[in-house]
Amino acid sequence: MRPSTLETQISRTIGGANPPLTRAAIEAWQTERLRAVVSYCRERSPFYRRTLAAAGIAAVNGLAALPALPLTSETELRAHGAEMVCVSQDAVARIVTLHSSGATGAPKRLCFTEDDLERTMEFFHIGIQHLVDPGQTVAILLPGATPDSTGHLLARALERMQAPSHILGLVTDPEQTARDLAQIHPDVLVGFPVQLLAVARTAAALAIPLGMIRSVLFCSDYIPESLSMELQRSLGCEIFTHYGTTETGLGGGVDCAAHCGCHLREADLLFEVIDPHTTAPLATGEWGEIVFTTLTRTGMPLIRYRSGDYGRLLPGVCACGSAVLRLDRVLGRINQIRTLENGVRLGMPDLDEQLFPIPGLLDFKARLTHVNGQETLHLHLTTLPGCGEEVRRQSGEAMHRHPLLQNLACTLALAPETLIHPGKRILEDNRKDIQP
Repeated sequence: MRPSTLETQISRTIGGANPPLTRAAIEAWQTERLRAVVSYCRERSPFYRRTLAAAGIAAVNGLAALPALPLTSETELRAHGAEMVCVSQDAVARIVTLHSSGATGAPKRLCFTEDDLERTMEFFHIGIQHLVDPGQTVAILLPGATPDSTGHLLARALERMQAPSHILGLVTDPEQTARDLAQIHPDVLVGFPVQLLAVARTAAALAIPLGMIRSVLFCSDYIPESLSMELQRSLGCEIFTHYGTTETGLGGGVDCAAHCGCHLREADLLFEVIDPHTTAPLATGEWGEIVFTTLTRTGMPLIRYRSGDYGRLLPGVCACGSAVLRLDRVLGRINQIRTLENGVRLGMPDLDEQLFPIPGLLDFKARLTHVNGQETLHLHLTTLPGCGEEVRRQSGEAMHRHPLLQNLACTLALAPETLIHPGKRILEDNRKDIQP
């Protein structure tokens, strides 16, 4: 088994370090880059100049000093993002605007220079080589209509290895996407887990030939284990996973053929895990909030940015032989975990693991409310044609068997069509809105 292809990318960036990389070589680079980025931000960013001064940080001596640096929150990014930009507007190649899920929340704006985008493309180019060979066709089911969007950058990265690609965008109509794929006959699929499963199940039900899919790359903030198993069973191909957010620069990490966690982009990003409540640093192997510092970004660096994702770093060398740090399967967004009245903590991953093994299910929406004073979970199921009642029956049984949900009232409704939601899936909480 060959080591993670990120060994090549990290070695190029570090310079003078040949694969296989050692932890000492990686951490020596990260130490120097951490010193440089703190100095750079103190000089060019009004926000970080202020927060570093308030924390009494004049310089950074090494990685051991990382916990002393102030954390950066999503709220601060929304409120003070303009003060985090370290270059002139002329040097900004792309601005990504992310709107709040609330009606009045200020948007997040991330600024990237051409060099920042080039580093992302290099990561995509190197990282995807585990699942794509030159000449193979890739179907990209991600946003790609605008220049330098995720799909567009990935397509440009694939050009560098002579791998043709087709950007189909996010999936709303699984049948139409399946028919588009049948025309392309791709070797590799890249997209969101739920959307890819919906397409695969629709294609199988309607006998739409997708061709021989060699591998799939999942891109999402969390990836249900049950969904991975279902898609692997449906398509009979190898499943790879990618972790990344807009804040990481779209790319964060990708797994190798060993499938023992995502190898992280350590030359460009310094990862840590903290207790989400106390903010104390946690040891490798402990679960908590993923935090990262950008090490090479020039447009809008981030120091100890709180991702809001719940995960852990894995200890030791990967089965592939690489010492590049790995991130275990992310378990979702911390702020999306809902506490029920009986003290049970419930999130979409809990529901996904129960429901997606049910044949015929394409997607579902979940919402918590109060009905006649009783806490109630409402599930809105999108199913294959003709499968609705059976999916509803099996979903009810799955909810009844779930130890977290046995005392929670549950209603199940069927969507009138097979269209699915292309955006992030959340467990809506409307309980406060209707309590007396």
